[in-house]
Amino acid sequence: MLLKLSLTGIKGRLRDYILLFSGLVMASGIFYMFEGLATNEAFLKSNSLVSSVVLIFHLGTVLLSIITFVYILYANSFLMSMRQKDYAMFMMLGAKGRKIAQMVFIETFVVGIGATMVGIVVGIGLSSVVQQLLVKQLALKITHFAAVSTKGILFTILFFMIIFLLAALVNAMTIVKKPILNLLRASETPAPATRKTVTLILEVIAGLVLLAVGYYMMTQVMKLAVLALVIALITIVLGTYFVFHSILIFGLNLLKHRDKIALKGLNNFTLSQLSFRIQDYTKILSMVAMLFALALGAITVGLGFHNEIPKMTNITSTYDLVLNNAQKVDADKLANITPTSDVTYTQKEDQDTVYYDQSQFDQHPLEAKKFIASRTTKTVYYDGQALKNDVAASDELRNLELPEQSGKRHQFLSPSDFSALNEAPTELRVIHVADFMKDKAKLSLLVDENLKNNPTINRDISGFSQKVLVYDTYNALFSGFEFMGFFLGIAFLTMLASCLMFKILSGAKSDIQRYNMLDKIGARRQLLLASIRKEIGVLFLVPGLLGMIHVLFGLQMFKSLLSNPYGNLWLPFLIFLVLYLIYYGLTVWIYTGIVMKKSA
Repeated sequence: MLLKLSLTGIKGRLRDYILLFSGLVMASGIFYMFEGLATNEAFLKSNSLVSSVVLIFHLGTVLLSIITFVYILYANSFLMSMRQKDYAMFMMLGAKGRKIAQMVFIETFVVGIGATMVGIVVGIGLSSVVQQLLVKQLALKITHFAAVSTKGILFTILFFMIIFLLAALVNAMTIVKKPILNLLRASETPAPATRKTVTLILEVIAGLVLLAVGYYMMTQVMKLAVLALVIALITIVLGTYFVFHSILIFGLNLLKHRDKIALKGLNNFTLSQLSFRIQDYTKILSMVAMLFALALGAITVGLGFHNEIPKMTNITSTYDLVLNNAQKVDADKLANITPTSDVTYTQKEDQDTVYYDQSQFDQHPLEAKKFIASRTTKTVYYDGQALKNDVAASDELRNLELPEQSGKRHQFLSPSDFSALNEAPTELRVIHVADFMKDKAKLSLLVDENLKNNPTINRDISGFSQKVLVYDTYNALFSGFEFMGFFLGIAFLTMLASCLMFKILSGAKSDIQRYNMLDKIGARRQLLLASIRKEIGVLFLVPGLLGMIHVLFGLQMFKSLLSNPYGNLWLPFLIFLVLYLIYYGLTVWIYTGIVMKKSA
């Protein structure tokens, strides 16, 4: 009988249970995605320049476990808010507390473990899809990645079994120990909301000062090193807490005292709701803001490394394409590219010397890159006379020659003397194109043919004369950072947005009576909907906005690693905003369905 009543109750709230189940599936899927990387030491070591990357991911596991634990608490709170009155009604009808406890335990544990199993399958699918999308869109080169990780699966199952076992025990004990009247009226118990004005103002000042100190320390990382990081971490965490514990409440109080704002529509009700709710949300909003900053920062820095690759390639390489023995190259392949500069230097050689026509260099001087500062180069030009007299200039030419030519001396002759030599001529051809990235695939085919025509060239050792190979080298070097940044950033953003959503929805039951009351006294439905959108919008907007500000200041720390850490900043922020808007819209829709069922 109890089972039948329980199933009937679940059927009556099927949409809420689908939401709960899908949220738990997403949580376990994201947890698996992270653990699939964290437990794959071969992937971490082969795709990162940081020697302690494995330790960093173990610390990340601890962090994600804490976030997931908090997420499960809010999801569990959402479950209990749906079922407490049902369980109380069962008790009033004569059901024994022990039987109710068993039903609660089984329901919580089965829903949790079922969601975990489905989540692992979803996580495997998402890992594969995300990996393929990132590799394809960003042209990443990663090795030892596996969407299916046995260690990741086992760790995920074990972690969630323990979490849901604890949640089921807590739920069962809560139902047994809590009086029936408390269960019936659990959603009607208000939280205290008294704050002294002086204390509030002092906390506002402290919060602003702490954030200012933290942001300043981020700009001093190069000077103060670890000390700056420690001070920034402590002050920003505390400052973030005070933003929600005092600054936001202080701002809401100021708005409530402005009649033009407070008395318009249901603004006074919305502001009062927010003031009441924020005090209970301080910790979760602070956590969400900080971890959103970390997740968004990971995506931003990952994209920064991606943007750095073509810049470093241009600094390192002079020509877009170098062809040795160019007379052997397929003319049809060369016709596929559109060069802005195409110069051919004719060579002749004997056992000891490589001969050149000096006039060709006088007409088209050899180009080379010269470093003048960190990440800054200028192009220098060497004519025939410079190559003849300057050893350094001659060495620049050697960098473009075949390995077997590097030990020979250079001799630059007049056109007539060069023509008089009996040796067979060969061609050294150097090319610039208008858009390297656009023609990269075509240039790569020509580089492969050049390697095929000249088997003595070592692809790894001689690669820095070919721009394509330089790009591939840097891309392989930074791909691990890019992949981890995007992969983990998107996963963490999804988890934290879900966490905030469930926190808001877990308190929805207590708001039903308030919205019903407004409906009964004649408040228009459009005004009620607008109030809901504004209230939830503030709860989403403030931690997201603060997280963005943290990122903008935090990028100062990467000035030593990235030439322009703020380049193409719109892309990670767009990803963040799109994901955020999806969760905001979903939360508004579900919350509206809960608090305004009768009005619908």
